[in-house]
Amino acid sequence: MPTGVHLPNARELLFNAAEQVLLRNGVSGLTSRAVTAEAGVAKGVVHRHFVDFDAFLAELVLDRVAQLDGPMTALREAAGAGSVATNLVEALTVVFSPLAVAVPALVITRDSLRARLREVGAARFPLIAEGAVAITAYLAAEQELGRVAGSADVPTLSHTLVGAAHLLYTDRGSVPPGSDALQKLVVGILHGAT
Repeated sequence: MPTGVHLPNARELLFNAAEQVLLRNGVSGLTSRAVTAEAGVAKGVVHRHFVDFDAFLAELVLDRVAQLDGPMTALREAAGAGSVATNLVEALTVVFSPLAVAVPALVITRDSLRARLREVGAARFPLIAEGAVAITAYLAAEQELGRVAGSADVPTLSHTLVGAAHLLYTDRGSVPPGSDALQKLVVGILHGAT
């Protein structure tokens, strides 16, 4: 696209392009030029809308964190309905989007991005950390309803679920685990707690 053409939704166009580049080419392939090429826009578009590339990446991560609000609210509201394991499998599937699995490597390798995220109080591992908070709240609600044992250590259960799911997702490369593998993992961790 030629320079000077108005882009009605430049921010989302660039975010979607960055996500595709990150997933396809990894952290080392994620550059402003790769993003603009993927989006089909002029090379300077990222810098026209953001202070620098790390500011762009920070906004991308925060935007994707905000997109978790709806599904994670729905998880907390699901307490008392359906099975605890099924609700958790669905939530973990949302939390461990391909982008969420790629973001820790991105944050670890870019000092300036990490600093910008810290400035706004973002979690050390955005997306995954927000998922863990929501899962903890959900399990606590289920515990109040008696569907999770009163003796269960809810924060530890939540972190165990998230950590084990993270390993399951990162061990598969670009192919996410099937729902059967995730179901088996959740049921195994919840054994004795529900």
